Amino acid sequence: MLNEQVMAAVLEFRRKRNWEQFHKPKELAAAIAVEASELLEIFQWKSHEEVARLLDSPSRERVEDEIADVVILLSYLCHDLGVDVNAAVRTKLTKNEAKYPVEKSYGNAKKYDE
Repeated sequence: MLNEQVMAAVLEFRRKRNWEQFHKPKELAAAIAVEASELLEIFQWKSHEEVARLLDSPSRERVEDEIADVVILLSYLCHDLGVDVNAAVRTKLTKNEAKYPVEKSYGNAKKYDE
């Protein structure tokens, strides 16, 4: 997800503040949900046109900040649990390919069991 230099900077930021003690898996998962909700709140109740305007304005920085918060927390969680996020994504893609074959899923937003 993050390159080695950025990941090192993120971990150093946390280490300098002695925050590892607060970053247990449950707390990180909860914080990810909170930050994802803050990202969603930016878009809530806006039309597609309003979102497009927002993303083409200085308010885009708010979106980028919330995305960064989610990525930072997810990076901590993956690091602390020893999860190789690239391997996890590849494994999940393989599972999703079985659940959502192209011939049944193309252009269709229904869940695989519907």
